Amino acid sequence: MNVSRGDIFYADLTPVVGCEQGGVRPTLIIQNDIGNRYSPTVIVAAITSRMEKNPLPTHVPLTGEQIGLRQNSVVMLEQIRTIDRSRLRAYLGHVGSECLRNVDEALGVSLGLFIKQAEIKEEQYETSMALLPYRRAGGSKRRTEKAGKTAL
Repeated sequence: MNVSRGDIFYADLTPVVGCEQGGVRPTLIIQNDIGNRYSPTVIVAAITSRMEKNPLPTHVPLTGEQIGLRQNSVVMLEQIRTIDRSRLRAYLGHVGSECLRNVDEALGVSLGLFIKQAEIKEEQYETSMALLPYRRAGGSKRRTEKAGKTAL
């Protein structure tokens, strides 16, 4: 069976433990296409039509017609699994590139992969550390500079 990143299939996700999403349900293929071509397994994210769930930054909304379902749904990127291809059932459709960009962003949140944000935080930290001597001297850099001029 050929699968591509962005395809939506019904998949049998049983058995489950605890709060894992289970049963035969729609899933989004999130694995890259090289893995999809050569691996006997696929990485999927569960999809639910229960829109009353609290929206999380790991959720990506889908319209029903976008995915071949009767109801609007949500891809839950906090509910990802590697499954054997034999668990895949009927093909439902394929999401577009804009949706996949949203999926990538939600996956980054779920897996803690925001390198860009980490770099920004590191830069903010370095800036705050550079200002530390001025803060210890009793205030902002500007007040410290003014005080230095008056002392001269």
